[in-house]
Formats: sequence, C-alpha cells, structure tokens
Amino acid sequence: MDVIFTCPFCGQELEADASAAGTEINCPTCGKPIVIPAPESTTRPPTQPTQTEQRKTPTPATGGVVNPIAVSAAAREEKHFQVPIREKPSESLINKPPKPLEFAAKETDKKLRVKTIRRIDCVEVGHDRFDERVTEFLQRVGENNIVSITPITYTYLDIATQKLITDFGVMIVYRG
Repeated sequence: MDVIFTCPFCGQELEADASAAGTEINCPTCGKPIVIPAPESTTRPPTQPTQTEQRKTPTPATGGVVNPIAVSAAAREEKHFQVPIREKPSESLINKPPKPLEFAAKETDKKLRVKTIRRIDCVEVGHDRFDERVTEFLQRVGENNIVSITPITYTYLDIATQKLITDFGVMIVYRG
C-alpha cells in the first residue's frame, strides 16, 4: 500500500511505500527534509478518474501500455499559477542598444568622419611616402579632433602580376 502525502514546505504531492513510514527523506522539489507519515494518519482516499482521464491513461486491462509517469503523483499535481501584480511599472529586462555612430555624430556640433589611407596609394615612382601622408593628415585635423587611429591589413589583386598582394594602411576616425 502506498502513502500519499504533501510536503509541508512546498505543497508537492508525494507518494511512498507504506513500509517507508517514519523515514526521513529530502523533498524532490524543494530539497527540505520531511518524514514520511504513517499510512493511517494522512492517507487520502483515492479519487476516481473522470471519463476523460480514463481515456487518456491506458491500463493493462484495456490492453494499453501503462506509462509510469502518467500515473505518478507528479502527473496528478494541480498547478496553480499566479500572475504578479505590481503597483509601479516593472523594470525593463531588455535595454535599448547604444546609438550608432552616425546618429551620435549628428547630435554633436561636429560630425564624425572616417579617412582611410592605404600604403599603395602613397607609393610614387618607387618612393614610399605613407608616413609623410599620414603625418600631414593628422596635423591638418589636429590632435584634439582625433577619435581613433586603427591599423588595417587588406588584400588586393595586382593587375600586372595577376597575384594577390597583402598591404597595410590606417583608418582614422576624427571630428570635422
């Protein structure tokens, strides 16, 4: 004979063998220690299933396979959900993303701009003038207006040799 009882802490309906009466176990739902009561004191009479439940739960007598989970105490547990009521608006769980640079730049008096200087564009008649061009541009913009300077690496197809060539440059974000 089984003993059906509820956890005094969380209200979970549990079922145990009558021979385990008086044994202390941990509730599988809340984890708190509880003592299995004696069969005479807290057993409740079994309820008759409705016609709908009888159709859903096959039994060996009807030729169906008995699903142990379907007939367990957890399957018969009634769930009562409550929606929390708040007096003030609840806090937002999803924050707005930061504004893109385009919009952030429109809100200031100076717009953000981007200048990319590739090394291949600074080679003149075999002389590499990359450093001179970058220095000239930075002096023109001014140190106070520079937001960031980022080195870049890129690959392009050389038309003369038909080979991929890897080169470098800089990307400068500035106010102007």
